[in-house]
Amino acid sequence: MPVIHPSDAVTHEIHGARFVSFATPLSGSKELCAWRGEIPAGTQAPAHTVNREEILHLLAGELLITLDGDTHRVTAGDTVIVNPGATLSVENPTDDTAVTWVTTSIGLSAELADGTVITPPWAN
Repeated sequence: MPVIHPSDAVTHEIHGARFVSFATPLSGSKELCAWRGEIPAGTQAPAHTVNREEILHLLAGELLITLDGDTHRVTAGDTVIVNPGATLSVENPTDDTAVTWVTTSIGLSAELADGTVITPPWAN
């Protein structure tokens, strides 16, 4: 059983947020990816449509999560299920960094409104 220590995790930054990947094919995972997301105060990520189910659990802070046009205030301890094909945007309207734990299957990609497809390295 591989153990991934924080010092082994790989950090990526995009759209003002930090993604610290722990479980990926490079770290030994065969089916799933998992990462910690750090969303600084005032950050608003662009809307994107995902091709895989994502499970987002908020560890600390507060976020505004918009799924397919419906906005939800999410607080520490809440879990959000993002189904494949859903359009998601994330905003941190507070003065504190929000921290998430996200899992998905290997192969996640996200399409932005302008048609750009992002294949995040922390999920592949």
